[in-house]
Amino acid sequence: MIQYRFGVEGDLTAPSDDRLTVGDPRVIDFLGKVARKLLAPAVARRHPELGSLGFFLRPAELHRTVEHMRSGNALVFPRGNVFHIPPANVDTIFVYSWALSALAGNHNVVRISERSATAADTILGALNEVLADADPVIARTQRMITYGRDDKVTAALSQWADLRVIWGGDSAVEAIRKHPLRPSARDLTFPDRTSWAALSADGWRAADPAKKRAAVLGFTNDSYWFDQAACSSPRTVFLVGENTGDVRAEFIDLLLGMVGERGWEIDAAMAVEKRVNAYGMAATGAISAMEFPANSVTAMSLITVPDAPRRWIGAGAFPFAEVGSLLDLVPAMNRQDQTFSHFGFNREQLNEFALALGGRGVDRIVPFGQALTFGSIWDGYDLPREFTRLTTLVE
Repeated sequence: MIQYRFGVEGDLTAPSDDRLTVGDPRVIDFLGKVARKLLAPAVARRHPELGSLGFFLRPAELHRTVEHMRSGNALVFPRGNVFHIPPANVDTIFVYSWALSALAGNHNVVRISERSATAADTILGALNEVLADADPVIARTQRMITYGRDDKVTAALSQWADLRVIWGGDSAVEAIRKHPLRPSARDLTFPDRTSWAALSADGWRAADPAKKRAAVLGFTNDSYWFDQAACSSPRTVFLVGENTGDVRAEFIDLLLGMVGERGWEIDAAMAVEKRVNAYGMAATGAISAMEFPANSVTAMSLITVPDAPRRWIGAGAFPFAEVGSLLDLVPAMNRQDQTFSHFGFNREQLNEFALALGGRGVDRIVPFGQALTFGSIWDGYDLPREFTRLTTLVE
């Protein structure tokens, strides 16, 4: 059974005579009003992650994105029909994907997971409130629905789509790809990814207390907003330098304090699961020591960099590894690696690291606190351009 949560009821795959343009002012007006709803203080207090989303949807940001879409010598048009299948574990990602596609003038259907949490409900509430006074073309061309495991619906929407956007693990991508697209259509996929954090020992020691506290606050938000399950949340922390024990100890101490101060809680069942996973890693010889200072933080000492786990261990689980320089990490990086968050390095060091990687791993290198900040370039894709079609014209 399909539950309509945004838009209007009817045949989702029926052709529509409505036409939107790239940067359609009706879409910009709608998204701008949604941004104001999400940036309201009461909403931001309940769901801090929605503040970033509201900022992303501000009219000034939208106009900059449209300018980027239109840059170049070709004529730019909507791609057509777009079917979005976002993950359940990150409640905001479906809006970023859908908003960019709508801004490109596409007709969109977004499947919202039945397991989505309260932040998704807050977003949908804001969308429906703004929809009531929006141009009717928005309701006719933009739909968000919820349905269970119904292959017939997924297959029909896949046949309708010119572009299918799949977020989730490798298994989810493979399952959706069993439903064929039309020959002219294609997939845009976001499969399993792993993200890391790196802390310069020299940079940490040189930082004043305020900068250290700000760094740990950023790291905490990166790690705990989505229970460390977001693809861009850091899993392993690499300590770069020599004799980094003092840096690690101070970092963990500040992390414990910040987690408590911010009110992040890990229930007992999750704490037990993390402990089991830690002992499992120890049994394989991957780690040499473990610390369980609180339910919210589990710290492990990796023996070598290749032992760094790419799977989710649990919320607040942080393996640590010491390396002499960022370049020592290059052989361990691969195409699964997405975000590399950092503190204490200068631009020259980071640029040298990126050039050494040469594009074979890591799509984003950002400071602590920006790992979860969505950008229009994501997983190596220039998303505004992915949602458009180009027509060349030669006289």
